[in-house]
Amino acid sequence: MARSGIYKTDVKRARDALLAQRVHPSVDAVRIALGNTGSKTTIHKYLKELEEEDGGPKEIGATISEALQDLLGRLAGQLQEEANVQINTVRAEQDAMERRYAESLAAARQEADQWQTRAQRLEQALAGEQSVHAQTREALQRETVLRHTAEQHAADLKERLAENDLHLQSLEDKHRHAREALEHYRQSTKEQREQEQRRHEHQVHQLQAELRLAQQAVVVKQEEVTRLNQDGVRLVSDLSHAQKGLYDAQTQLRQLEQKVETLQGVDQRAAMLAAQLQDRDQQIKAMTERMAAVAAQSDATEARHRALELELVTTQAKLDTQRVIADELRQYVIKATQAPTQVADLQGPST
Repeated sequence: MARSGIYKTDVKRARDALLAQRVHPSVDAVRIALGNTGSKTTIHKYLKELEEEDGGPKEIGATISEALQDLLGRLAGQLQEEANVQINTVRAEQDAMERRYAESLAAARQEADQWQTRAQRLEQALAGEQSVHAQTREALQRETVLRHTAEQHAADLKERLAENDLHLQSLEDKHRHAREALEHYRQSTKEQREQEQRRHEHQVHQLQAELRLAQQAVVVKQEEVTRLNQDGVRLVSDLSHAQKGLYDAQTQLRQLEQKVETLQGVDQRAAMLAAQLQDRDQQIKAMTERMAAVAAQSDATEARHRALELELVTTQAKLDTQRVIADELRQYVIKATQAPTQVADLQGPST
């Protein structure tokens, strides 16, 4: 593309320098002398004006090669202009494509940010659900520990009740044995008194002699009876205490039954908590699947972004290739225009 700042005086100065070097002032030669700046069309226009001002072209041995060189210069200028138009068109298309790619990339990034935000919200919700899940699990563990403790306490109370039953049975056995012994003693005493009454008539004198001994024996027997009665009273007292212990055990058993009913309510609550826990697990699984879908969609967006970048790089490479081809064509034209001039210089100036 031509740069601004090329004036007619610059072209005239470059043309005069080329003429002083006995080089044909073609468009490409002038442009090279100007430092490869300026549009070839502008340079060609200024050269025409300078030739008209000078009354026709100045020749250094005008030959057919010079005419050919001038023609090639104009062709090169036209090719340059066409190449510039094509390059400008390609650049405009590239700019439009880059804008579309940039808009698509911005939309993709915005969509990715939205998915990222949504994923963060889902992660926060998942963390909350996991916290509630942990709390529910801790509550279930506490309820399970309480239930095991109550069951152990109930088992201990049952063992104590069985021990109290055994102790009460033992006391009842002792009381029965005491009553049987007392009854046996009374029966034996009654039989002995009857025998003594039957022998009383024919053994009065003997009984009188033995009366004191018999009375002493009776006193001893009465003391034994008193002692047995005291043992019976003590056994009755023990039986009363045992019955009281049995009543306390029955009271504790009723309390235990109430606790068992409470534990049944706890079991129902534990079942409800387990159902809620299962629902939470299903919700967590659904959230995990949704997060996986979001990650897959984000990967697809990233892949599309990479494809767009690859297409952009390919287009840029094509443009670079076209620029290289245009530069090679320009160098070829320059060499083609300079070759006849060099041959003319070798032949010398025409007379």
